[in-house]
Amino acid sequence: MPRFSANLSMLFGEHDFLDRFDAAARAGFKAVEYVGPYDHAPEVVAARLKKNGLEQALFNLPAGNWAAGERGIAVLPDRIAEFRKSVETAITYAKALGCAQVNCLAGIAPAGVASAELEKIFVENLKFAADRLEKAGIKLLIEAINTRDIPGFFLHTSKQALRIIERVSSKNLYFQYDIYHMQVMEGDLARTIEANLDRIAHIQIADNPGRHEPGTGEINYPFLYDHLDRIGYSGWVGAEYKPKAGTEAGLGWFKALAGKGSAAA
Repeated sequence: MPRFSANLSMLFGEHDFLDRFDAAARAGFKAVEYVGPYDHAPEVVAARLKKNGLEQALFNLPAGNWAAGERGIAVLPDRIAEFRKSVETAITYAKALGCAQVNCLAGIAPAGVASAELEKIFVENLKFAADRLEKAGIKLLIEAINTRDIPGFFLHTSKQALRIIERVSSKNLYFQYDIYHMQVMEGDLARTIEANLDRIAHIQIADNPGRHEPGTGEINYPFLYDHLDRIGYSGWVGAEYKPKAGTEAGLGWFKALAGKGSAAA
């Protein structure tokens, strides 16, 4: 079975951020991920990882003002210098946390700018980031996000993401495939993952509708877990969902897999 990482931006919200590392380890997770560690010094976050024997599976490049609704700055014409500076910040944290990959959120498309121009900016920023991160030994990922949850998000389908990866033409650029987002936008999950396995470096999960725990909606997760094993996916699978009634109460899916000998725990 797949190896599961706890997304601390969504799970264990009953605790302060740093205490979520402890809670994830107690629950049996061996890795964690989240939007970003930037509110805390690198050594502070690293200490929580070490204390709990956790691997840092992933985090995002700085994504702008999250509280104000920004969801990435990589397509914004007036934020190119800020984006490139953010790559250096991410490298500092990734090295401190032993994190081998970071995700780049494209951002919400600004009004009045042609899509082709935004894609050009995105591609150039990704070329810069992929090269800089490769020199640091860190993979760069991009993620497509559904436009129902985040209206106007620039990168929103697998086809678009794969086209941009081809345009960037870097061996250090990969696709973060979020099963929930792609179920909303396009479906055809198993075939898409298998067809693009060589470019997928990280997978995230939640069920639809509601973005809750696996098993609460329409997605056949037992089939997909077996499918990932069959096709040889070896990366982490990030549990990035909204617990319906508290994180601990909703971990039955995870504990059942661990009991079957899953690599989850």
